[in-house]
Amino acid sequence: MATLHIEHSRATTAPRPSRSRLSTPRRVLLVAGVLTGSLLGTHAATAAPGSPAAESENDSLSAQIDQIEERLAAAEETLQRTTVEAEAAGEASRAAQAALGGAQAAAAAAADELAAVRQAVADSQDDVAAIGRQAYMGSDDTFGDVALLLDAESPTELLQQAATLELLGDERTRQLAELEDAEVREAQADRAAREAVAEQDRAAQAAAQAEAAATEQLAAARATYDAAAAEKATLERELQAALGRSGVADPAAAVALAQSTPLLSAAGGAIAPTQGRVTSCYGTRWGAMHNGVDIAAPIGTPVYTPEAGVVLQAGPASGFGLAVAVEHGDGTITLYGHVNQYFVSAGQVVSAGQQIAEVGNRGQSTGPHLHFEVHNGGLYANRVNPTPWLSARGISLGGC
Repeated sequence: MATLHIEHSRATTAPRPSRSRLSTPRRVLLVAGVLTGSLLGTHAATAAPGSPAAESENDSLSAQIDQIEERLAAAEETLQRTTVEAEAAGEASRAAQAALGGAQAAAAAAADELAAVRQAVADSQDDVAAIGRQAYMGSDDTFGDVALLLDAESPTELLQQAATLELLGDERTRQLAELEDAEVREAQADRAAREAVAEQDRAAQAAAQAEAAATEQLAAARATYDAAAAEKATLERELQAALGRSGVADPAAAVALAQSTPLLSAAGGAIAPTQGRVTSCYGTRWGAMHNGVDIAAPIGTPVYTPEAGVVLQAGPASGFGLAVAVEHGDGTITLYGHVNQYFVSAGQVVSAGQQIAEVGNRGQSTGPHLHFEVHNGGLYANRVNPTPWLSARGISLGGC
């Protein structure tokens, strides 16, 4: 993933109910369809209604539908798990990149300090060298000083010259002390600079390893996601066919109802970040901390800011591919990740309900969705559960 430098309450999200627990509406439709078929004389089974053969066939069909639903639930969980795991890999990569940036800044500061100290050492060495030259020329050694005193023409001049020599001695002592101190600071700065460069190298290696691991994780996750998505599509067709055989009037609607997940909704004129299915909530899931909310939607679905604010960053974002961050009046920052493209720029003022981007599948993402986060105290400083922030603005995340 690219890099946007532009990770606390950690509520744990309860696992989403399996599809078998969501099948009550489907069963209502199934029973209604069977009764309707019986009343109209169009039986789902060839056996006479109420006969042992008909009951056996219906039981077999019901068992088949239950089995398909269980496999559908497993496929849906696989889709959600791969998305969360891919985003977690992106988190590690982003943290490593941030650490590298800090190490690079520290190394640069240490190099500047070392250069300044070395300049101070050079200046002190020049002063001491000048003293040495004076002594070598005979104008500044002990005998020269004595001769200067003996050449005094009066007691007053003698006192003046003695005072001057004492001052010169103090100045020499100060200059030598400064040189000594500067050399000690140079040694310390040199060690600090070497350590900073070593830390930078370690951070660069860690960042490269995290990026490689994230890339490998993404490739595996996408392969798993694609296989689960294909299986889910096949199972949905099988479920639709089975419901059709059972006599349900609208098998497609029954499948959609049985397989539905919470939809984002807004009330009272509120504008949700986007429209789609909430596939993963904030909290720890499958051993990984999920710091936002995932909303599945087709690529190109508009992304809006629910509240007015100022765009902090818009562009490449490590882990997210592309992302937009908006700071609102209360200091809260909302982040919109994995976007396909964005329509704002840093520093731009945006109004509530303004489209800022569109849903995408970039970065550490296994399928098209919007990853929405809420940060307090600065970008990435403290990422909190987005549910309360959205709820306060009339936006519901369904089961989150």
